[in-house]
Amino acid sequence: MSETLMEEMGPGLSGIEQLRALIASGRRPGIAESLDFDLVEVGEGSAVFAGTPGPHAYNPIGSVHGGYAASLLDSACGCAAHSRLSATQGYTTLELKVSYHKAITTDTGPMRAEATLISFGRRVAFAEAKLVDASGRVYASATSTLLVFER
Repeated sequence: MSETLMEEMGPGLSGIEQLRALIASGRRPGIAESLDFDLVEVGEGSAVFAGTPGPHAYNPIGSVHGGYAASLLDSACGCAAHSRLSATQGYTTLELKVSYHKAITTDTGPMRAEATLISFGRRVAFAEAKLVDASGRVYASATSTLLVFER
């Protein structure tokens, strides 16, 4: 089994150290390559992803697929939780609830998925996020429940 991208960032690093190393490396996991978005900020219990929706994310009805927003929001919520992990912990999303507020098109321009950790327990974490354009208009929001476990 091959090493994960986070494991490649360095053995024994805490979650926030892994995320900071990932940003510094300029590398992106496959989902970020496919949908063309980046982790741009991380803090203790927070994370921000940025991307510009393009034709690569369009659905057949002429707007950006809801999965684009969901992917950015899920990534941001997950990394907000990841920022609180110890070097021996992992996490996975148990539930993601997304609300779509406005249609996204290529005219929407650059977007940010901004997530904050609501609580971080021994086994479960809760996070929330919003997807906004450059002027702060909300296009989608999400809440997430994440399972925290020992690796």
